[in-house]
Amino acid sequence: MLLRVRVTLPDRPGTLGQVARTLGVAGADIVAVVVLERLGGRAVDDFTVVWPGASRVDRLCAGLGAIPGVRVDGMWRAIGASSGGGQDAELLAQIAANPADGLATLVDAVPGLLAADWAAAAVVPADWAARTGPGAGTVRGGGAPAVAYASWRAPAPLELPEVTPLRARALDGPAGTHFAVAPFGRAGLVLVLARVDGDGLSAAGFHGTEVDRIAHLVRAAATILGDRLDLVSAPPPPTSPAGAGPSRSVGAGPSPGRRSGGCRRS
Repeated sequence: MLLRVRVTLPDRPGTLGQVARTLGVAGADIVAVVVLERLGGRAVDDFTVVWPGASRVDRLCAGLGAIPGVRVDGMWRAIGASSGGGQDAELLAQIAANPADGLATLVDAVPGLLAADWAAAAVVPADWAARTGPGAGTVRGGGAPAVAYASWRAPAPLELPEVTPLRARALDGPAGTHFAVAPFGRAGLVLVLARVDGDGLSAAGFHGTEVDRIAHLVRAAATILGDRLDLVSAPPPPTSPAGAGPSRSVGAGPSPGRRSGGCRRS
């Protein structure tokens, strides 16, 4: 299986090599490395590795933690290897080639690009500003956005954070859920991505570099789709038989088998 491992390490010669050797000794095959940050003598790197499915990740966590100055910030199952601007450009080309399905194409593709569990296009109520508390940054009362489209791995029912369509940012939700949100700049549309902790593995929150990448993708997609976004709206909630529980209006069922092993952050 593919794992994404995020580590913070001293930005000095030899440390990256120590991390790579430790990953190899533990049994991980490195597929890609992405540097997210280099600042103040520290670096934040994302490693995408192939990990033997039958092996526990405890030894991997222990090995990395034994390197002086190295901290494991997160470890979670990845859909694909780390990707760069080339795949972003390819996605935007697909959106431009078929704008009628452009929003769905974007929502379905971004989880793979950003090692997220799911994504959704949400519509923030038009009167969100009237229900925003001073300095709170979130909408009060029934101000949670409604889902216009969700990727196939989105859970059911889908619970979104309360957001405002102002700026791209990362935020943490309940029960080990990490969100990144980015507004399209029209029609109250916001792209929401999520990573979820599960079965002993702790996903890292979205880094500022990742949030910037999401924002660039959303702005470019909004430019391509233009007025089509003004036609997007949340579908009406489906009617349920008497006595039945709530149902989900869009997307697919819960995600398939999830992570095993464990590397919890303190």
